[in-house]
Amino acid sequence: MHPLDKKLLRDVQRLWAQVAAISLVTAAGVATVLLAIGSYRSLDETRIAYYERQRFADVFVRVERAPRSVVDRIARLPGVATVETRIVKSALVEIDGMREPATGLFVSVPDGAMPVLNRPYRKLGRMPAASTGDEVVVNHAFAEAHGFQPGDRFGALLNGRKYTLRIVGTVYSPEFVYAAGPGDIMPDDRRFGIVWMNESALESIYNLDGAFNSALIRTTRGANEAAVLAGIDSLLERYGSQAAHGRRDQFSHAFLNHGLDMLYSMSLTLPPVFFGIAFFLIYLTLNRIILLERRQIGLLKAFGYGNAQIAGHYLKFVACICLLGILAGMTSGVLLGQYVTRLYADYFRFPLLIFAPAADIYLLAALLPALAAVAGAFQAVSRVLALSPAVAMRPAAPPRFRHDESRLSKLTRSLPPLTKLAFRSAIQNRLRSAMTMIGLAMGSAILIASLYLADSMEYLVDVKFMLSERQDATLAFTAERPVAALGAVERLPGVLAAEPVRLVPARIRNGTTERRIALYGRPADARLGRIVDGELRVVAPPTHGVAINAWLAGVLGVGIGDRVEIDLLGARRRTVSLPVTALTEDFLGLQATVEISALSRLLREGPTMDRAELRIDPAGMDRLYQAVKTSPAVGGIALQIVSLENFQTALSIIVTAMASIYTGLAGAIAFGMVYNAMRISLSERAAELATLRVLGFSDGQVFWVLAGELALLLVVSLPLGWAAGYANAAIMGNAMDADLMRMPLVIDRGTYVLASVAVVAAAVLSAMFAWRRIKDFDLVAVLKTRD
Repeated sequence: MHPLDKKLLRDVQRLWAQVAAISLVTAAGVATVLLAIGSYRSLDETRIAYYERQRFADVFVRVERAPRSVVDRIARLPGVATVETRIVKSALVEIDGMREPATGLFVSVPDGAMPVLNRPYRKLGRMPAASTGDEVVVNHAFAEAHGFQPGDRFGALLNGRKYTLRIVGTVYSPEFVYAAGPGDIMPDDRRFGIVWMNESALESIYNLDGAFNSALIRTTRGANEAAVLAGIDSLLERYGSQAAHGRRDQFSHAFLNHGLDMLYSMSLTLPPVFFGIAFFLIYLTLNRIILLERRQIGLLKAFGYGNAQIAGHYLKFVACICLLGILAGMTSGVLLGQYVTRLYADYFRFPLLIFAPAADIYLLAALLPALAAVAGAFQAVSRVLALSPAVAMRPAAPPRFRHDESRLSKLTRSLPPLTKLAFRSAIQNRLRSAMTMIGLAMGSAILIASLYLADSMEYLVDVKFMLSERQDATLAFTAERPVAALGAVERLPGVLAAEPVRLVPARIRNGTTERRIALYGRPADARLGRIVDGELRVVAPPTHGVAINAWLAGVLGVGIGDRVEIDLLGARRRTVSLPVTALTEDFLGLQATVEISALSRLLREGPTMDRAELRIDPAGMDRLYQAVKTSPAVGGIALQIVSLENFQTALSIIVTAMASIYTGLAGAIAFGMVYNAMRISLSERAAELATLRVLGFSDGQVFWVLAGELALLLVVSLPLGWAAGYANAAIMGNAMDADLMRMPLVIDRGTYVLASVAVVAAAVLSAMFAWRRIKDFDLVAVLKTRD
């Protein structure tokens, strides 16, 4: 073995603790890359393959009722490759042993055949046989929630008549990766299911022979989507079209995209922090090694070893550290990536989801720490290699400690001698102190940025479910009803109060910028479903204008007083121009609100509603459920408490998991930085500390010389970490904000406290290792002059 390689093995063995600490931080960076980028890539590639294999449509359109004769005209439009029509209806379903009503979205399939577009992926059983009216397949999540197997039956209230349906199979669908029922924002597999049924059966039940109310379109490669949408709208407008839209506005696809964007934003913001700290650690450690080995380096140069050989020796040392960190990081990154992928697989319904990062992800995860390490090593080695052998063999000049008012304030000079000694070391070694403070600050910053998600979600829940939407349940009707029918709703058992709501799909536009929105009509004196502004003050729905959420205003580039154009996309389509009279705070979706009577006037119809929000007496809940189950006018019921529980459960799993992962990684950073800083300081000042012991100072007093320096750096780093954490949270939040959901920038004081406690705990743990070293000091060996 080459002599330098033997020296390398001895150095690694002698400095194993520092090697392990740096490898730990490097492993955290590698794991972050695999976790964030690998999970994102796996999910995205799975989605692309799933969409393509099951022929997920590019364009979607709903109509009131359109004849099938119009299909040929749609197919001839430029850019249209495939058209498929179907019937889609929402209805109540009754399941034995279930108290509350469930809702089913009934989707037609060609008799005895698979659809051409949005093809279901069969999990169990088969598709309905031709010419059968009672056979159905259901989405697999709904079947799992109720323990359904092929052959089981359930009831459904279709077009006012009760039917008994037999399940012959369970499926997954690219159209319902994320499936939420009417009035819900989160999936509830117990209360909402997708039911595929033969087309002839649904035609007969809903009197739609030779007609359809939903169409799917697949476009040609490179087609102009805007032109395709415009052509479809012109053909179907007379049939009550709600305006065609692309995948971007498809509910399931939009939620899936948002979940992937959250992962992607983490992959851009967090890994650079880890590798930057790895650079600092390698730089500090090599500087310390080189300082202690100046004479050896001088001897090596005197014996004929060139700069390249010596530099290569230290680069090999860095390579050992990197290799250990990369191997540990890839192992932990794969395990964490598999865990996160399973979380997303449970949240989004895929038939198969595998965490399998491509080779370039592994290469990137290995290359980034290697570059950081080489940069840190180069900075440390280059200074000594520039010295001549004679100069390098002489001891380095001792540091000069001067009585300098700019460095030692009156407060510092009045401190006890040992405390002053500790603080003087921190001030004298400015670069090392600065790097240690940055590392500690980044550790707390990562903690704050990851824990911020929980604070943000808690604030969102408070605004959405406690302040704004205060109803207990929302009834969705099968068709628009006169507002006067609200009296019948109020007389339902258990109903304490009811308010009418009208929801109209719309497009809002300012210049060339437009978005699809939900336009709500609410009573001016609404107490259940309220809208609030940015100051969380209740805003009355305007009668001569429109209130839009602040995000939508930013997208459109409008403010209060500006006018916007709104295309009403219901059965009575028209375009109106309204002034923006209020900006509201709503973190979910793109919404606009007007007073319900004003909306009826815009639609040129009498006062109508398509849903009712209810306050319910808990004692009468069961009687209300029974009444709803037998009401042909009700198409579904959303329960606010269930929606809230589902929202908190689903998001808390992901948020808690991600926060726990990054908390552990941030703890690794803090421990690695503090431990290396203390070991470096202990090595550099070993003779000084041993002298103090010989002079009669106790182990605790000697330890304070090191711990006092650490305490000073820790106290200074915490405010820096708070500021960096807030900035990092703001960057992450901005990256995650989208039309579908926004992340309010809210960080609770407890988050700062928790992040600080975690960093302090990591620092204390590393300090205990230094305490053990001081307790085991061999004074003779430390004070002996080195040959």
